[in-house]
Amino acid sequence: MTFLRASLLIFSFAFVFVARAQEAMIYKPYIKTLQLYRYGNQQGLPIYTLNSDEQIMLSFDDLEGSVKNYYYSYVLCDYDWQPVNVSPFDYIKGFTQNRISLYRQSSIAYTRYTHYQALLPDRNAAVPIRSGNYLLKVFLDGDPSKLVFTKRMYVLDQKATISAEVKQPFTPQLYSTHQKIKFTASVKDINTFSAAQQIKAVILQNNRWDNALKDIAPTFVRGNVLQYDSENIGIFPGGKEWRWLDLRSFRLQSDRVEDAKYSNSSTEIYLKPDVDRRGQRYQYFPDYNGMYNIVTYESINPFWQGDYATVHFSFAPPGGVAYPEQDLFLEAAFTGFARTEQWAMKYNASTQMYEGTAFLKQGYYNYAYVLQDRANPAQAVELEGNYWETENSYTILLYYKSFTDRSHQLIGVAQLDSRTDKPGFSF
Repeated sequence: MTFLRASLLIFSFAFVFVARAQEAMIYKPYIKTLQLYRYGNQQGLPIYTLNSDEQIMLSFDDLEGSVKNYYYSYVLCDYDWQPVNVSPFDYIKGFTQNRISLYRQSSIAYTRYTHYQALLPDRNAAVPIRSGNYLLKVFLDGDPSKLVFTKRMYVLDQKATISAEVKQPFTPQLYSTHQKIKFTASVKDINTFSAAQQIKAVILQNNRWDNALKDIAPTFVRGNVLQYDSENIGIFPGGKEWRWLDLRSFRLQSDRVEDAKYSNSSTEIYLKPDVDRRGQRYQYFPDYNGMYNIVTYESINPFWQGDYATVHFSFAPPGGVAYPEQDLFLEAAFTGFARTEQWAMKYNASTQMYEGTAFLKQGYYNYAYVLQDRANPAQAVELEGNYWETENSYTILLYYKSFTDRSHQLIGVAQLDSRTDKPGFSF
């Protein structure tokens, strides 16, 4: 009776959660360095193929340092991340909520925290049996109303083969600044008669959903082959190689660090001031495309022995004058690409610079700056510049929903890089 009551509670909570389901969110300030990725690749999208041996790594730190009872569950969503009206028993095999049992309290590090990990899906607990988008919810004490954070993951049932390439747009205004993705999908075991209505294509640039291209209709349908090559689809600004921050060691300071202050309880890292890069020429250097890697120089386990530091960012506006009627934000995977008060840079009239801080774990980080209009937040300008040559990673997601389905199946995934002439980047 208790199991049934708990399952019904999760099911009902999924629909109270509709308004928030579109975003991966952290609801508790003591949760840091939250990651969900393909096991072995911190920059990899959390994609699990049905009935495979693949695993997804969930990893996070609790800065309160005590041991807590964290549980997780899955919510099936449509291609646009809205929960679908389907019982969890129809898409999960096993228990609908499961406890995270693997944790370690920090050692060596001055910062006290408890590190939690889980490999998903847990073969002995909960396994998705239907493909699609899933929202992973983590909460306390087996009570879904005590929500701590949510993250997105993907379950793939491969029914489509996708071939894709990155091209320069033909449009003169975009030719030197943007990148265009054209692709072809060959599907099997699916009726493509109404492909434009039943199949949804989504393109992600650098694993981001905030600037994803959605609802892309095929240009042509020939039998079981869908072609997406219209000139006005699949176009992204190229951006520039990301700014970087090397925190693999707090003692061996990288050339991006201007100063550091150490004590027995904390570390303060002050970065050299950044400037607007739109006028600078393009130059290639390897990066993580806005993401980060938790790693250290020292021979320690970075996940529960890596330390934290308060990192001070500064940005020098032209002439030392604040941007009128505009707000400056840090932008990176560690900010969740969220333009919120937490990641807004504050103008300091005495230093004539914008200043901001982030509490970051040892690792290697990418970041950028974006300027947003206060009157019209949709008008945002990256202070990096746009170049066709920039190296970016792209992911194509193909969803299918028949006229009788209640949710979208994820039937195809393709991942490609805009440049094939440069070596990979890893530590």
